[in-house]
Amino acid sequence: MADKTIVQLAVFEAPARRVFEALTDSAQHSAFTGAAASIDARPGGSFSAYDGYISGKFLELEPGARYVQRWRASDWPEGVFSTVSVELGEKRGVSTLRFTQQGVPEAFAEEIAQGWHDFYWDRLRLYLEKPPGR
Repeated sequence: MADKTIVQLAVFEAPARRVFEALTDSAQHSAFTGAAASIDARPGGSFSAYDGYISGKFLELEPGARYVQRWRASDWPEGVFSTVSVELGEKRGVSTLRFTQQGVPEAFAEEIAQGWHDFYWDRLRLYLEKPPGR
């Protein structure tokens, strides 16, 4: 089966640690996506998001800086996983997120690439703009 690699860059007006925590904490992830998430953010820890549509395991994790996941969507062929890498940098309170997803089945690549923008980066940006506690 042919596969694709998705590479994206997202910028957030928030510290890198806050971006990282929103992506790797079950409650914050659920808050910004509006869907259930269960995240065990440690190497070997499992995660699921969007009410089980996304699942996988953390392969590597450096708190506040980067993580690598074995990642799949529930509508992909059985046993097919991709590798997601997220790296964060920060300059003067503005974070840059470098995202790479390798091994996305070609038939799903366009939809998945757009989904990262629509269901992650745009929603995360709105969430991070809210003052804490609101």
